[in-house]
Amino acid sequence: MSTVEASGSGAVADLPIDAEVMGDGRLNRGGVAWSLFEGARNPYVILITIYIFMPYVAGVMVGDPVRGQEVISQWSQYAGWAVMLTAPLLGASIDQLGPRKGWLALIVGLMVPMMIALWWARPDQSGLTVTMVMLLTTAIGLLFAFSEVLHNSLLVRAAGLNGAHKASGLALALGNFTSVVALAFTAWAFALPGKVDWAWVPQAPLFGLDPASHEPERVVALMAAAIFAFGALPLFLFTPDAPKTGVPMLTAFRNGAVQLVRMVATVRRYKDAAIYLVSRMFYVDGMNAILIYAGLYAIGVMKWGALEMLMYGIVLSILAVFGGFVGRWLDAGLGPKGAVRVEIFMSLLGIIAMLGMAPDKILYFWAFDAAAHAPMWDGPVFRTLPEWIFILIGFSNAVFITAQYASSRTMLTRITPPDQTGAFFGVYALSGVATGWLGPMMVNWGTKATHSQQGGFAMVTILLAIGFVGLLFVRGGGRRI
Repeated sequence: MSTVEASGSGAVADLPIDAEVMGDGRLNRGGVAWSLFEGARNPYVILITIYIFMPYVAGVMVGDPVRGQEVISQWSQYAGWAVMLTAPLLGASIDQLGPRKGWLALIVGLMVPMMIALWWARPDQSGLTVTMVMLLTTAIGLLFAFSEVLHNSLLVRAAGLNGAHKASGLALALGNFTSVVALAFTAWAFALPGKVDWAWVPQAPLFGLDPASHEPERVVALMAAAIFAFGALPLFLFTPDAPKTGVPMLTAFRNGAVQLVRMVATVRRYKDAAIYLVSRMFYVDGMNAILIYAGLYAIGVMKWGALEMLMYGIVLSILAVFGGFVGRWLDAGLGPKGAVRVEIFMSLLGIIAMLGMAPDKILYFWAFDAAAHAPMWDGPVFRTLPEWIFILIGFSNAVFITAQYASSRTMLTRITPPDQTGAFFGVYALSGVATGWLGPMMVNWGTKATHSQQGGFAMVTILLAIGFVGLLFVRGGGRRI
């Protein structure tokens, strides 16, 4: 699954510049190269942030999943603050800054070595300490946000307005596909060897990686770096850049700040849109928190290891594709406002159900003794009923959270005047990053207060509930007759 929306913070700048950017609707090599960039960047989120590396940091380097969740959510909050203070201004200023590929090259040149450095996050902290790892991942997270702004702002020039939807869809598909392939390769090459006697699996981890030193978990940093470095190259070779503007950099940022104020002022005149955008800030932060911390939660509560996390990531990344179809069906049947409310409600049910799961407990009340029940199957992972139910809950979350991204965009188009679309989607993009720190902060507070992962995760329900209630006060967005 992907936690990156198709219209990220750079969507502020995704406006037609002249007639020639309309395009003929065909996806040429410039558009494909643009899509490849996102397809190569997103595996970092799956491999490092959600399923493999950060759960390893929490469970092994920190040594306590509860304390690990507290540490990681605290640093995620710092990253969110940094993004909030910088990315919206960059997005609003970017059209006046001119060419973007030079900036993107600098960002890629900084991110790739930082990703590689994570390989030295050894279990005994003889290489990188936990604090050093957090500093690196926080810096990468900020640069990741900048790359979204710059990359998204090239979409129209890469594919034209008539082909933008094709390039955007291809980018999301490639991100999901590349992530699944990377997870599957990691499982086959490093996690399964020595644990199963299957003819198609190597007898020992490839390249002599040592499981005792947790090298199979750490090697995903090298994989993410290599995928990003090579996948980014086509963009620099084939995607058209923006022309020079002649505007000095400081002037561009000053004008961007004025533009941000104007966009917010425009939205404030439309009550329903304003309420919707505020509500969205809360429920999107809650849903993003579910995605980001699901891996940490699984290793601590379900006691899963690297192999289980790999398989969990593969299954959910594949099944999350259904979210796009579910969003479309709900939009058509209920209208986008009804669709978003269903998607929030189902995500809320999902996290409540997740809080009631444990290896020896099903949905709060049903005790489960693994010794008294036959395995669900004879495989190396997910042999008990609680694990299967936990996966089903994760599947539901993945589908409805993915569907929400599509329904939320459609919702905004139904409650805003067509001639103000640019300003509203500018603030829509701003709202996607302005409170990105809120989810991590709530998780951090809950974890600290209760000294449990469940307490931290339970705080996410507050964000979802606020977003759901806020939508009750929004008029419009119903099904078209």
